[in-house]
Amino acid sequence: MLDPEGSVEHQPSSSSPRVLLIPLAMLLAIAALLLLAFSATRQKEPDFYTFKVVNIRGKLVSLEKYRGSVSLVVNVASECGYTDSHYRALQQLQRDLGPYHFNVLAFPCNQFGQQEPDTNKEIESFARKTYGASFPMFSKIAVSGAGAIPAFKYLIESTGEEPTWNFWKYLVDPNGKVVKAWDSTVSVEEIRPHVTELVRKIILKKKDEL
Repeated sequence: MLDPEGSVEHQPSSSSPRVLLIPLAMLLAIAALLLLAFSATRQKEPDFYTFKVVNIRGKLVSLEKYRGSVSLVVNVASECGYTDSHYRALQQLQRDLGPYHFNVLAFPCNQFGQQEPDTNKEIESFARKTYGASFPMFSKIAVSGAGAIPAFKYLIESTGEEPTWNFWKYLVDPNGKVVKAWDSTVSVEEIRPHVTELVRKIILKKKDEL
């Protein structure tokens, strides 16, 4: 098109700003995706309550249901020299502190001395009838070595303490982090103060939130 003086009219080019905007938009999109991926990774960082296990009746359950409460995770056995003293003390602890702020989580295991030879049904019947066990019980599993379930591998990796016998005890806080581990020779009564202190903190926190 000619202007009044006969020269060609030059229209301002709008392509350059658009060309610049496209890479900028792509960079922003990539940055947003990376941020989301980073956030998702942080959120998925495992803790004890992120695992799923099979309960003693064969149903797959998420340990997430215990988040917000204190857990004492124990590998139990029915024919061990520690059986009677531990089952009685564990049930007393459950009765005194549970189930809203605390639970014993019992995992039968036959790895040590073959002292948990029975079926899940027989194990549950023994614990409920003999000791009135009211705490959650789970399917018989391996708790050490290559065959250990992921939840126990997490406990071991978190503490550096791997079960070498029946009735090892792992204390897990309300956020799923492992606080401490004790072997079979340490009685439940000896660790009661540690459990009670964590439960007390939960109760105080709830009172402050009211």
